[in-house]
Amino acid sequence: MRRSAPPLLALAWLAACTPMESDGPRVGDLPAVAPRPAPAGPVDTPDSAKVRRYYAQLQDEMLSRGLMRTDGGGPDTPYDARILARNFIRIALYDEYTPGQTGYIARNEKDRLRRWDTPVAMSLQFGPTIPAAEQATDRARVAAYDARLARLTGLPIRLGAPEQANFRVFVLNEDERRAFGPELRRIVPGISDMAVKTVTDLPLSTYCFVMSVSPPGRYTFTQAIAVIRGELPDLMREGCYHEELAQGLGPSNDSPAARPSIFNDDQEFLYLTTQDEHILRMLYDPRLTPGMTVEQAEPIVQELARAEMGEHA
Repeated sequence: MRRSAPPLLALAWLAACTPMESDGPRVGDLPAVAPRPAPAGPVDTPDSAKVRRYYAQLQDEMLSRGLMRTDGGGPDTPYDARILARNFIRIALYDEYTPGQTGYIARNEKDRLRRWDTPVAMSLQFGPTIPAAEQATDRARVAAYDARLARLTGLPIRLGAPEQANFRVFVLNEDERRAFGPELRRIVPGISDMAVKTVTDLPLSTYCFVMSVSPPGRYTFTQAIAVIRGELPDLMREGCYHEELAQGLGPSNDSPAARPSIFNDDQEFLYLTTQDEHILRMLYDPRLTPGMTVEQAEPIVQELARAEMGEHA
């Protein structure tokens, strides 16, 4: 999801299978469930326990429908240079959302090319209710994924301490996220009330999201913050890392036409796909520059897509 007002200029979302125009159920609509002690001590609050059970059931449902594929695409998802170029334009050069009077409105509009031009120092921070074993698993996953993203983009990307981070990833349960407003204001001075409310009042139809910040009048990111729901089961949580960390680097729109892709709200694919890898390499190609319009970038994008696919003009 992209913002148009400083200081928060870009926000990418991973949404649930409920339509984006509907928030779906809220926490208060879920049936009560007894708190479940997590391994090694932390205990879910009643609201967090309800959310955990909801997402466990949702993951089972999506898997039973053949969603959350981990193959990266195959013979059933063909694409060529023309399709790749079209999908790149929609994903990297359009806004998914714009601010409205009471919230953010789904409205795909042209934007300018945005990306990082500095090394990305990432941190992974967990709320106190997240079990230690889960934290260790996620740290290993994110470190390996950072190395993959670095190879694709050419950016130095490393996982390190929060004090040096410019891309912070928070894994929070329901109660921790609701109370996250003051910390968010500290991290992003001047952040709008609407943006804070987007985080603290997150509907169940949104599993995780990332916001990427660029200074007014500039098209390069200087900061990003991702929030992952701590109640997500293992596969859904790993899928969140794949999408949000990639989208925080610049390709922040979603397109229903992009297949195979995780930059698509249909949840068909869980992990970064072959087409997504092409998109990230193209975005950081030096022939494209931050601030380019769709019209300026399009002929270069077509050339890059042909090169990626091994096709000739």
